[in-house]
Amino acid sequence: RLRLHDGKLVKDRRYHLRTYPNCFVAKELTDWLVDHKEAPDRETAIRLMQKLMDHYIIHHVCDEHSDYKDAKLLYRFRKDDGTFPLSKDVKVFMRGQSLYEKLVSVEDSILKVREENSVKYQRTFLGSEMIDWLIQEGEVENRQEAVELGRALLEHGIIQHVSNRHHFFDSDILYHFWINFRRRRRLTELLNENSSRALSESPDSPFCLRKLNPEPGNTSFLSVQTNKEIKVVSAVRRSSITSLSGNSNAYFSAPPTLVFPPVAECNPKSVLKRPVTNEELLSPGAPYVKKTLTIVGDAVGWGFVVRGGRPCHIQAVDPGGPAAAAGMKVCQFVFSVNGVYVLHLDYQTISSLIMTGPRTLVMEVMEAIE
Repeated sequence: RLRLHDGKLVKDRRYHLRTYPNCFVAKELTDWLVDHKEAPDRETAIRLMQKLMDHYIIHHVCDEHSDYKDAKLLYRFRKDDGTFPLSKDVKVFMRGQSLYEKLVSVEDSILKVREENSVKYQRTFLGSEMIDWLIQEGEVENRQEAVELGRALLEHGIIQHVSNRHHFFDSDILYHFWINFRRRRRLTELLNENSSRALSESPDSPFCLRKLNPEPGNTSFLSVQTNKEIKVVSAVRRSSITSLSGNSNAYFSAPPTLVFPPVAECNPKSVLKRPVTNEELLSPGAPYVKKTLTIVGDAVGWGFVVRGGRPCHIQAVDPGGPAAAAGMKVCQFVFSVNGVYVLHLDYQTISSLIMTGPRTLVMEVMEAIE
């Protein structure tokens, strides 16, 4: 968006005696994407811009077209007309990006390469060090507010304890930025969600939604039992409608589903070491951290299994599925699904809630702190 503003492709334009501010012509933008190597051809450029439309980043100036057309039609970035949906998650992400840019642009930044247990980490800082800096720069009013901000950044995957064992605290614990906001992300990464190559080239890119290619047939879930042995449980991660119809086509028209009939008997034993109650999860000072996961389902589902009830927990995760790529792990407890509080529900109700919802799944989970 900023590059298009600099290149004067985004500007005020007149059409039928009306002026449309800060807009661009679709055909001109398609030319620009190809000329600047952001897309190898026009077809790919169109797919990229449609992706941006689907994610509410751009729209037709009069909202008369729901798709992106390579024509002399006017479109606009929602951020330029105030219609960009600023959800809580987006606000936290943008705040993290703003703080990161501020930290890397100052001399003697607190972000440094540091070593812990003979392992070097990039973009690291101490928890107390970050809190001092936030107060000094006027980003927060007090240490408590700074801790709350740090916890929100950690829960959204923007910062992380270097060995992922602690929540954010006002202490000398070492953290680092999990996302490198300065790394140049190419638009074509948006079309590589199902490619392992995308992850290997950009391990810290927010565009990377998948870790491994999904297998269209049988796949495996990692199920960690109480003795911490890793068992591979075979299952089918295919649309239940397709499975019942016997269709072997790798492309499915049915919406993604969550859990599927197994081809081999799955071990029904819970992965939890002991039962956990809602009261225990929600009690002040409980050793659990809440995390927000955004999972984009693929043609074969989301890749995880929910079991139990009041609260439900993650029983199994497909290591090659969208859920694993988003950070889901076995033994996490399901706190909310698409903004709906679900700690009091059983797994059948939660599964139904997920399967009847949108393809992009936003889940809050609670994970035990080691």
